[in-house]
Amino acid sequence: MKDGIHLNNKPALSFWQIWNMCFGFLGLQFGFALQNANVSRIFQTLGANVNDIPALWIAAPLTGLIVQPIIGHFSDRTWTRLGRRRPYFLVGAVFASLALLWMPNAPALWMAAGLLWILDASINVSMEPFRAFVGDQLPTRQRPLGYATQSFFIAVGAVVASALPWMLAQLGVANVAAGGGIPDTVKYAFYAGGAVLLGAVLWTILRTREYPPEQLQSFTDNVTEQPAVDASRAWKLGLLLLAAGVLVLLAIRHFALEKELYLLAGGLLMFGLLFAWLSFTRSRGMLREVMGDLYSMPGPMRRLAWVQLFSWFALFAMWIYTTPGVTQTLYGTTDTGSAAYNDGANWVGVLFAAYNGFAALAAVVIPLMVRRWGLRISHLVNLCLGGAGLLSFLVIRDSQWLLASMVGVGFAWASILSLPYALLSDNLPAAKMGVYMGIFNFFIVIPQLLAASVLGLLLRLCFHNQPIWALALGGACLLVAGLFTLRVREPVYATSAALATGNPP
Repeated sequence: MKDGIHLNNKPALSFWQIWNMCFGFLGLQFGFALQNANVSRIFQTLGANVNDIPALWIAAPLTGLIVQPIIGHFSDRTWTRLGRRRPYFLVGAVFASLALLWMPNAPALWMAAGLLWILDASINVSMEPFRAFVGDQLPTRQRPLGYATQSFFIAVGAVVASALPWMLAQLGVANVAAGGGIPDTVKYAFYAGGAVLLGAVLWTILRTREYPPEQLQSFTDNVTEQPAVDASRAWKLGLLLLAAGVLVLLAIRHFALEKELYLLAGGLLMFGLLFAWLSFTRSRGMLREVMGDLYSMPGPMRRLAWVQLFSWFALFAMWIYTTPGVTQTLYGTTDTGSAAYNDGANWVGVLFAAYNGFAALAAVVIPLMVRRWGLRISHLVNLCLGGAGLLSFLVIRDSQWLLASMVGVGFAWASILSLPYALLSDNLPAAKMGVYMGIFNFFIVIPQLLAASVLGLLLRLCFHNQPIWALALGGACLLVAGLFTLRVREPVYATSAALATGNPP
């Protein structure tokens, strides 16, 4: 007994129960992959300069920074006839589908940027509770399998979505629009994406169930005592961040740096003020809880944060700059209305499909790696493979050979989507699974905001506006992330037992 609640073990789920629970990720990643592979293309087609693309992408990580902890906080406290997490799956999927239908018809750059904001916010509304959903439903020993199965569906959805404009072009759909507009290949791909996203999420909603809050709290593998958060010294961290923000502002003004850096300065000032406020407030509201949990993160989460920071900086650099990098370096053009540019942009879609296809294979191989080497070393190896893949863009000049580069990127992607969550979830309490997953995602969106702030400056000052070097920088960051993985300890349970239920499909 614990606080009047009988403690018991959470039952293991069957293969098909885990399948249904994770199937919605196929639709979410279908929409996410269309965004990643085509938004830079849409922005350039609507007149964006290559140096302005990172600033236009700011909407995506900024919405995640705001939305995910809020959704995590409320989904921890929600219980309706539809359940705890599933209402958020549904709302996010509906709005994301509508944004996908509208985006390729945007008549102006500002509208496309606004639709990216809506699309990413909506995907985040659904995606954050999906991560917590695995922690809610699965016992500790099955969580690596659950996250690996999510990675499998993420990969499958992304393979089809990324290659869809190229496949439509092979079927005879027009790949160059009259007057330099958005091609029909992109429009029809986004229409299909809206339908697939909504349908896959509805499948998970209708084919799963959730434990009531009192039953979830009774499971022994989810009961963790939470000490009271002592935030009396948070003002010191706040003061440090405020000073850093002021220095960045002064540097922008003195050296006339890129306007995107105001985002970095603003973020430092905002978090500085919030941590200072945390030291003195007596509030018990949502903001106090989220900031208190951020300040007092569990040790494993704090160490994993550095792994995530470098990993997602690399991924964001890849998503932003692969299209301009490949079209400029391998296809020899920056003219978005030319056939060569659109052929190159379609090939980038194929490359993105390829790395997601390799990620689907990796989702099968990674559990075997974990059995042999453990979660930590497996993640290190996969990140190094991804780093080598991105660095190879510097030397490869035959676009076909870039498919080989995508093997390493695929293994890194599958690992990033699964192993950090498996390393983390065993250290989180059931009552705060959603809010902690939202806070953990800070270290996904913060590096993306950092990338959006500094990549344009780095390309101008260090790389002569050659976007291919952004991919090389991403490769180096993946190698650094791998080294930080060595600071993370294995969970207390044996990894062989964690995967004893079998491999993902």
